[in-house]
Amino acid sequence: MSSNLVIVYHRQPYEEVEVDGKIEYRENKSPNGIVPTLKSFFGKFERGAWIAWKEAEDPANPDFERVVEIDDAYGTYNVSRLPLTREQVSSFYHVSSKEAFWPVLHGFKERYNYDPVDWPTFREVNWAFAEAAAAEAAEGAVVWIHDYNLWLVPGYLRRLRPDVKISFFHHTPFPNADIFNVLPWRREILQSLLACDVVGFHIPRYVNNFVSAARSLLEVETQKREKVKPEMNAETSALSEQSVVTELAYEGRTVRLQASPVGVDVDYIESLAGREATARKVAEIERELNGCKLVLSVGRTDYTKGGIEQLQSFERLLENRPDLRGKVRLMHVSVAANRNMTAYEEIQRALEHQAGMLNGRFGSLEWQPVALISRPIPFVDLVAYYRAADVAWITPLADGMNLVCKEYCAARTDGDGVLVLSEFAGAAVELPSAVPTNPFSHKSMDGAIAFALEMPEAERRGRMERAREMVRKQDVRFWAEDQMRAFDTSDLPGGVDFAAA
Repeated sequence: MSSNLVIVYHRQPYEEVEVDGKIEYRENKSPNGIVPTLKSFFGKFERGAWIAWKEAEDPANPDFERVVEIDDAYGTYNVSRLPLTREQVSSFYHVSSKEAFWPVLHGFKERYNYDPVDWPTFREVNWAFAEAAAAEAAEGAVVWIHDYNLWLVPGYLRRLRPDVKISFFHHTPFPNADIFNVLPWRREILQSLLACDVVGFHIPRYVNNFVSAARSLLEVETQKREKVKPEMNAETSALSEQSVVTELAYEGRTVRLQASPVGVDVDYIESLAGREATARKVAEIERELNGCKLVLSVGRTDYTKGGIEQLQSFERLLENRPDLRGKVRLMHVSVAANRNMTAYEEIQRALEHQAGMLNGRFGSLEWQPVALISRPIPFVDLVAYYRAADVAWITPLADGMNLVCKEYCAARTDGDGVLVLSEFAGAAVELPSAVPTNPFSHKSMDGAIAFALEMPEAERRGRMERAREMVRKQDVRFWAEDQMRAFDTSDLPGGVDFAAA
């Protein structure tokens, strides 16, 4: 049976667990809520399908289960699984996407390496996703594609199924033309994205950057430009824009552009924060702190996250403020997304070296200034640390959105706590009440953390109240519904209407 909504995402929408020799498919409890939120749209359409990849030793093996029918709280839907060899996964995802495209998207041209990219394999994998989506989609269906590793799927799908409605959401930053055009395949990528009906980005800056790249190579015409909404235009952010292009014309078609920031599942996080077990964990953390203030930093081990710069700033703080020694601790959580990638190994070694030097210089038997955590922390425990932390110090050099800062605000149901946030995180355009910092400036970094540690309670609570209001208003459901609202009601199968969502 064909599907009216097809979601194309590299992750499978469940966890595979082996029980007594059999595979069980269990709901994925993703704490940021993206996977459950996407699945929730299946209930708004007659039938849904999900396209993902799964590693296979032999893709031609007839025993490989290519289509799995799932029946869970979100309804009954098919999951089409594309069998990819380990070599294909490494080429398409780890090398081309993560090692080549990732630095360009985040503005690190000097880290871009053209040589290892296997573009034919990238095309091959994207074609397989497009074929699977075309096979699943009903006449006039909506196909919602996610992220840059599937850049070419819209163009292929438009050729295969000109009748479907295509939406694409870009989960990373999108750089301006000067940076994006470093990629030799820039024209092919842009032409594919312009085959969509809707292209979504987190914030207006990324939309306008996309337009600048398209204009540099293709005959596109701006049909509509709008003033940026106040809730997306914090003057404290280096990423703010005054206006944003919302419609382009290309080859006789209209392409709608949408700025919708991904949010978090506020209800879920607040429910965890309110548990008795969380309160006990918070009390345990506070006893261990023994009167010290806790600064919390959480992120992946990645050069874009600014971990080294943050540790260096903390060292300068302790050097210039002897009165803070023994009175403040930094918990720096930095978990590698993939330990097999050389770039991440280098960052991990540098973090360990910097943290070791800092503890060796200032630490004592009674007090260690930095706790460097390199393993994943269960989300229920992380919420307790959010509740206990006096300051969340989130200072990426570049970040498409950053959900950690929103999780911190959502967890602070007590109304206290201070968020220090990089101007170069996409979330900064939504959160003007955060203490802004420029991670490229020693003065800005050092001043922001010192200011946050000394902030009076009334100011802390006032800032947090405003931040929590925005995090709740633009939560993960807002993001998903806002993307769907970019379609006219008449575009959607069955007349689905998100105007009142």
